Amino acid sequence: MVLRFPQFNDSFLVFLILQAFKLSLVTMWEERQRSVLVEGTEALNRTSASLTRAEQCAVETESLGTNVISELAEQRETLLRASNRLGDVETSLTKSQQLINFMKRGVLMNKVILVVIIISEICILAALIYLKFIRH
Repeated sequence: MVLRFPQFNDSFLVFLILQAFKLSLVTMWEERQRSVLVEGTEALNRTSASLTRAEQCAVETESLGTNVISELAEQRETLLRASNRLGDVETSLTKSQQLINFMKRGVLMNKVILVVIIISEICILAALIYLKFIRH
């Protein structure tokens, strides 16, 4: 048994070939569109993930900045208290220096008085010796 195909004229064959080619072009175009859409969706997903990471980074940076500002405020308060204490210490040192200078003058005055007393005693002893032994 031999298979027989119906006879087609050339214009019908050209029409069938053109229809197949057209269908092939449409299919290729649809596949290209799908490919472009998939690439666009993937790019959108990557961009979305990147934005999410950037947002997390911004939140972490903001938190870190807030912590740094808080620590700096505490350190400022500590420095201000230390500065106030330093001013108090400086005032105390000034008063202490004045007291020490006053005491130095008192000690110097006492030494001068002691030297005058010793010289006076030596003069008195010399006068007594002169009167007792030499004048007699």
